[in-house]
Amino acid sequence: TLHAQVDSVDISNTLSDSIPLVVQRPLAQSENYFTTLNKLLADNKFVDSKSKPLAISISKRNIESKNFLFYAICITVFFFALLKTFYSRYFNNIFRVFFNTSLRQSQITDQLVQAKLPSLFFNIFFVLTGGFYIFLLLSHLGHVQDLNDIRILLLCIAVVALIYFGKYIILKFTGWVSGYKNEADTYIFIIFLINKIIAIILIPVVVIMAFSETGLTRFVIVLSYILIMLMLISRFFRSYSILQNRIQVQRLHFFLYILGIEILPLLLIYKFTLNFLTN
Repeated sequence: TLHAQVDSVDISNTLSDSIPLVVQRPLAQSENYFTTLNKLLADNKFVDSKSKPLAISISKRNIESKNFLFYAICITVFFFALLKTFYSRYFNNIFRVFFNTSLRQSQITDQLVQAKLPSLFFNIFFVLTGGFYIFLLLSHLGHVQDLNDIRILLLCIAVVALIYFGKYIILKFTGWVSGYKNEADTYIFIIFLINKIIAIILIPVVVIMAFSETGLTRFVIVLSYILIMLMLISRFFRSYSILQNRIQVQRLHFFLYILGIEILPLLLIYKFTLNFLTN
């Protein structure tokens, strides 16, 4: 028993003597490691550990839901796809007549005039596309805060429909009263022909305005201004070239008619819409 106790004491003494050696070596190695690491961090220009720390504030991102707008545009595009599928001949004739320099000697023009139902559907498509375009344009200008506001969208569509329905009634009545019924019908045909072309052009414009970034949206809006202006100028020259020989109207008088009957009402309706949205 005594020998066992002596041996155990010796072993404990031996362990106690070896413990400080085992502890001291890792401390020395760790100090060298941290010293070397701090030196590397201080000398590394990409880490930049010597500069004053900066606080970066993070704000919560408000995600605007566009589900209603997405489905509404999808329905409109699907409606156009149905028109393109079931009335493909009428769709092709629209562009053939548009790029034709003379409407008087074209038999395709007579086919378009006689196709009442496709013409009505394409006019409805123009009203929908024009309403979407005005709605997104007002949203881009900051007059519409909620893209899911169906009331303002329906108001824009109704305004476009009211403008051209009123123009149709006025021109029909004017042609009946003045005795220039055929000339009035020709002018109405040119107006709604250009409207159909504008509606087709506005399809990609509306999609980009609805779901693209601000920079691309601004570029597309400016481009749409140019295209619509070119379409209106084309409508002016087409109408004047056809009606000049029939009713002997002067160019200045016809230009004043365009300003007073077509452009001025649009500006008044635009002003009324802005006042309605701001109040």
